[in-house]
Amino acid sequence: MKFRPARTPMHVLLTAAEIGAGIDRLAAAVRDAGGGRPLTIVAVLTGSIVVVADLIRRLEGPIRLGMVWASSYRGAATTPGGLELHLDQLPDLTGHEVLVVDDIFDSGRTLQALLGELRGRGADRVRSLVLLRKRGRAEVGIEPDFVGFDIPDLFVVGYGLDFDGGWRHLPHIAALDPEDIAAIRAGRPPHDAAHVPTTRLAGLPRP
Repeated sequence: MKFRPARTPMHVLLTAAEIGAGIDRLAAAVRDAGGGRPLTIVAVLTGSIVVVADLIRRLEGPIRLGMVWASSYRGAATTPGGLELHLDQLPDLTGHEVLVVDDIFDSGRTLQALLGELRGRGADRVRSLVLLRKRGRAEVGIEPDFVGFDIPDLFVVGYGLDFDGGWRHLPHIAALDPEDIAAIRAGRPPHDAAHVPTTRLAGLPRP
């Protein structure tokens, strides 16, 4: 049998423990800024579902939950295409304090479009929270109000983020390398990301 060298594991950007500490910090910041007012959380599907589930259990006071679907990627694409917004699952926002929660701030086009739409629906105040912000990728003049972690310009999966529908279930956040992306585009499976990773990307700021 021909020997095939083992593939290098995915680079771990954030461990489950680090993510948990980051969610704690985000929840505390949201509580401090909200002053105890009722809050409507607007989850940007599908990547934010894990973030939202963990975040709302750390918040206090009356909380409503709405959902929007936004997408600018298709299949195994790693560059954004045309933006689509579906807002039919939103509650009435008139006079409400609104917090948009998304998984990642990349170009910023999705968040900018969503904030404009929600403010046009009569919300008293609309702020935004993202778990991750990619450095050097913004194409808009806005920034999220609350940011969990700044990360390098890499394609990441885990903790709700996917690539071609896979790996949302990972408890940590890891980076897909170019070899994995090429394999998926060619219809070949990448190395198994479900195993416990053994490498961590250098240079990431600690929580």
